[in-house]
Amino acid sequence: MQVRERMMPALVIVASALLLHSPDQAFAHAGDRAHIMILPTGYYLLGGAIAVALSFVVLALVPPGPLERRIGRRAGEFWLPAWPRVPGSLFCLMLVLFLIYVGMAGSRDPLSNPLPLMVWTVFWIGLTLLQGVFGNFWWWINPLYAPWRVVAALRGSPAPMIVLPQRLGYWPAIVLFACFAWFELIYPAPDDPERLALVLAVYLAANIVATVIFGYEEWTRRGECLSVFLGMIARMGVIEAAEPEAGRRRVRLCWPGAKIAAAAPLPLSGAAFLLLALSTVSFDGLLLTFFWLSTIGINPLEFPGRTDVMVPNTVGLVASFALLSGAFFASVWIGERLAGPKVPFAEAAGRLVWSIIPISLVYHFAHYLSALLVEGQYALAALSDPLMKGWDLFGTAGMHVQAGIVLGAQATWVFWNIQAGAIILGHLVAIAMAHVIAFQIHGDARKAALSQIGLALLMVFYTVFGLWLLSSPAA
Repeated sequence: MQVRERMMPALVIVASALLLHSPDQAFAHAGDRAHIMILPTGYYLLGGAIAVALSFVVLALVPPGPLERRIGRRAGEFWLPAWPRVPGSLFCLMLVLFLIYVGMAGSRDPLSNPLPLMVWTVFWIGLTLLQGVFGNFWWWINPLYAPWRVVAALRGSPAPMIVLPQRLGYWPAIVLFACFAWFELIYPAPDDPERLALVLAVYLAANIVATVIFGYEEWTRRGECLSVFLGMIARMGVIEAAEPEAGRRRVRLCWPGAKIAAAAPLPLSGAAFLLLALSTVSFDGLLLTFFWLSTIGINPLEFPGRTDVMVPNTVGLVASFALLSGAFFASVWIGERLAGPKVPFAEAAGRLVWSIIPISLVYHFAHYLSALLVEGQYALAALSDPLMKGWDLFGTAGMHVQAGIVLGAQATWVFWNIQAGAIILGHLVAIAMAHVIAFQIHGDARKAALSQIGLALLMVFYTVFGLWLLSSPAA
C-alpha cells in the first residue's frame, strides 16, 4: 500500500497536466503528417499466402533441435568499458532538458520546433528501430542514469529507499505505457510543443524521483515504461551485451532474435506489457482507416478532428489490447492442451510471449517508415535553428525537405516491397522463435509443433492484419 501511495502523486501530476491544459487547437501526432503509402491488394494477398506457407514449413519441416543449436551460437566476442555510460546519460539528459526549454520558448509549429520531431520521430521511431536491429543502445544513454548516480553518491549508497514489491510485477510500466499511448494516439494535441514539453518535464522528474526511491535497475526494468519497452525490443538485436563486470561489458554478436529464445519467462504482467505495446502500434494503424472511422460513425472524407473522436478511440485502444491479450492467452492455452502441459500455463505464456517481438518490431518499421524518412528531414532542419533565430548550427537549417523520397513510381515500388518484405521476415522470425521456445518447454519436436498450432494461427492472422492495415485507405 505504501508503494502505491508513493506512486500516486506522479500519476496524478501527469493526469492533471493533460486535463488542465485542454487544447484550444488540435495538432496531429508525428505519423499523421507522413505520406500515406497504401499497399496494393496484391501485396496484401501474396503476403498472407507466404505467411501461411512459412508457418507450415517451420512447424512441419524444420527440426527445432538443430535450429535451437544454430541460433545459440555467438561470435566476435570483445569487451567494452562501462564508464561511457555516465557521460552518455548526462549528454542525453542535457539534450532532453534543452528540448523541453525549446518546447516552451520556441515556435508552436510542430514542423519547426525540434521537440515534437525528436520525441515522435527520432526517439519513438528511430531509437526503437535502432534497439531492435542492433541491441540495447538505450543502456548507454538513458537520461535517468546520471541523476540517479549523483543522488546515490550524495546519499552514500545506491540502495533503494523502498524495495519495489515483486507482486507489483510490471503493472507500474503498464500504467505509464497506457498513459503514453493515450497521449500519443488519443489526446488532441500531442504535437503541440508547449504541452509536450510540460508532459515530458513531469515524466522526467517523476521517474528520476522513482529511481531514487525504488532503485535505478529495478525501476527501469519494471516501472519506467519506455526503458522497459526498449529493453524488450533490444532482444531482437544482433549485439548481445552481458552485465558489467569490473567496469567492463562483454559484447558478442548473435543471430537476430536469438536473445528471445534465451529469455527468462515473464510474469503475466510482463506478458501483458508486451501485448499492450503491440496492440498500441496496431491501433495506431487502424484508427485513421476508413474502416474504423465508418465503424464509429465518422465520414472519412469529412474528418472532424481528434477532439471529436476521443471517446470512441479510447474505447478502441482498450478493446484492441483486450482482444489481442485474450487471443494470445487462448492460443497458448489451446496449444498446451493439444501437446499436454509440461510447465504451468503462466510460465508457458511468459516464455512464448517473447516471440511476438519480431512482429511488433517489423510492423513498427513498416507503419512508421514514411514518417521516419520525411519527418527525419524536418528534424535535421529544426535542430539547426531550434529557437527560430536564424541560426544554422549544423548546416541543415535551410535544407529542402525531399518528400519525393517516398513518392514516384520507382520509389513507391521499392517502398511497397520493403514494407511487405519486412512484415513477412518478421513473421518468419516470430514463428521460428516460438518453435524453438516450444521445443525448450516440451523437449519433443512433435509436441512442440502441436503446441504451436494456436499461436501460429494467431501470428498468421496478425501478419495478415498488419498487411491489411498497410493496404487500407486512411483519412
